[in-house]
Amino acid sequence: MKILHAKAEHIIYSKEISICIDESAKVRGTGIARRTPEYIATKIENNNAVIALDGNQFAGFCYIEIWGHGKYVAHSGLIVDPNYRGKGLARKIKKKVFDLSLKKYPDAKVFGITTGMPVMKINYELGYKPVHFSELTDDPEFWKGCMTCKNYDILTRTKREMCLCTGMLYDPKQGNIK
Repeated sequence: MKILHAKAEHIIYSKEISICIDESAKVRGTGIARRTPEYIATKIENNNAVIALDGNQFAGFCYIEIWGHGKYVAHSGLIVDPNYRGKGLARKIKKKVFDLSLKKYPDAKVFGITTGMPVMKINYELGYKPVHFSELTDDPEFWKGCMTCKNYDILTRTKREMCLCTGMLYDPKQGNIK
């Protein structure tokens, strides 16, 4: 198993990644923002993604996005193919994307939102703290990404104060890495 910074040659996996994200949302029955193959390809092209491969077989993926003019970096799209789940791969991918974020954007606060307990646990182990949404980016473009989630109505009804997701934040100035 290789966990790599995704490069142009990995764009061929974009459709498979997109489908895997959609299928995972259906199986879990929880909210998750859809990501098109084209959107995933742009993250790979911008050197802001990590991919796990077992030979030539896609196994997992995650990408970073920059918000608030570099003040924030979000980790999104963390997905592991069902055939590779339960083996600690998500943790390894998340650590690799976390390290990439700190290298490329050392002063940015790193955050994510999730409904998944395994991701919350991984984030906590990396030094993230649960926070109110008001501590995350106020960039409206970030929140537009939630529009394809089935829980978007909750987010809008509460004026982006609450949702079923938990916001988690790592602040490099606090040095809370574990």
